Amino acid sequence: MIDIEGVTFYYYEPAESETDAGHRPAVSNVSLAIEPGEFVAFLGRNGSGKSSLSHLLNGIELPTMGKVLVEGRMTADRNELHDIRRAVQIVFQNPKNQQVGITVGEDIAFGLSNIGWPQEDIARRIAWAIKLVGLDADEDRPVTHLSGGEKQKLALAAVLALAPRCLILDEATSMLDPVARRQFVEALNKVRKEYHVTLIYITHHLEEVMDADRWFLFQDGKVVATGTPAELELNSALLKECGLELPYFRQLAIQLRGHGIPVSAKLSAEELRGLLCKSG
Repeated sequence: MIDIEGVTFYYYEPAESETDAGHRPAVSNVSLAIEPGEFVAFLGRNGSGKSSLSHLLNGIELPTMGKVLVEGRMTADRNELHDIRRAVQIVFQNPKNQQVGITVGEDIAFGLSNIGWPQEDIARRIAWAIKLVGLDADEDRPVTHLSGGEKQKLALAAVLALAPRCLILDEATSMLDPVARRQFVEALNKVRKEYHVTLIYITHHLEEVMDADRWFLFQDGKVVATGTPAELELNSALLKECGLELPYFRQLAIQLRGHGIPVSAKLSAEELRGLLCKSG
């Protein structure tokens, strides 16, 4: 369970004489709760506050006002940070920012050694993590020889090896091509379903989060709407204000249903082809 209670966050404290307009908080009076095993998406334009809020969830940053609790532990309590960071792990946009090993095996082993994982079990854990994310590389492969998609899978493997209970993906697919993005999302969904990991997903690609339990829409540091994808996808004006666009087939399904044509919410190319054949 993650509880965010009345959180406001400035990257630096504004002086009393400075105007609010010139020094807006990155996060402004946000309150929300995320249940264990839930899959939620933080969505909005760049600078809307979604990444800033995610960095408050494992103590990378601390709230200026309000409080963040992870499994009952407050991030502002330095004595609790070790356990909080074990529970909540982040995969960042650029995998280079969190890869420290020369080889695939060394990179995964680094985090395991830091948390005191049993030495005799590290090799088995590395092999498990590589297989889990579908990374087609052996432990001795130099990290520099990996493609962008493979490096992002390695970042995911290194984090999952630590057995987090909550995983945050901060624009983790934005540097990938469509094929690598699809493979990464497939690996992630496999992990989430098999190991009941709480997932907080930050992205501009709505097709990656159509199966989320809830969406949180951000504007100017605030959560302006929350609901299921099925609820919020119908508010096209709000999505546009937040800089978001539904996948093409999702838009088409909504339009067809609006004209009385019965189609599923998850309209596929095959279903569309069948409808066209019938109409022809």
